[in-house]
Amino acid sequence: MVKLVNFLSVWIIPVFIALVVGLALYRKVNVFDAFVDGAKEGFKMSVRLIPFLVGMMVAIGLLRDSGLMDLLVKLITPVLTWLAIPAEIVPLAIMRPISGSAALAMTADMLQRNGPDSLLGRIASTMFGSTETTLYVLTVYFGAVGIYRTRHALTVGLLADLGSFIFSVIVCKIVFG
Repeated sequence: MVKLVNFLSVWIIPVFIALVVGLALYRKVNVFDAFVDGAKEGFKMSVRLIPFLVGMMVAIGLLRDSGLMDLLVKLITPVLTWLAIPAEIVPLAIMRPISGSAALAMTADMLQRNGPDSLLGRIASTMFGSTETTLYVLTVYFGAVGIYRTRHALTVGLLADLGSFIFSVIVCKIVFG
């Protein structure tokens, strides 16, 4: 079974591409022109995304460098202690809906400092895998297609992230605690 999975993992993409090109040729589609048109459209989309990405990067930098994150953690530490939630995990819970790369760096740092088999490392890993970069998705993807009224998507996305944060802590404490 392992050999079959390895074989398929190596050949699935090239076979899929060959099938698409073969189907296009069968339907008399000029494959190269279609590819070039798609590349042009992709480049235009990338240019339209740049302002949204710059805005998001500025917001992340301000949040991180202003010390607001540390202040927030200090303010809610008594509540977290009462709920038996490790305070070290809160910056990850705040950053994950904003930026996947910043959250990945925070998770990697937690795993390096505490170890991947520690309770904190397992909570961080579970949280990272079960949450989404909600604000990034809304900003970049919705902005790219011209959707600017995102109130329900924002509410539901952030509630889902909050639920994932809470259940990551609960499940990890039950299973590994």
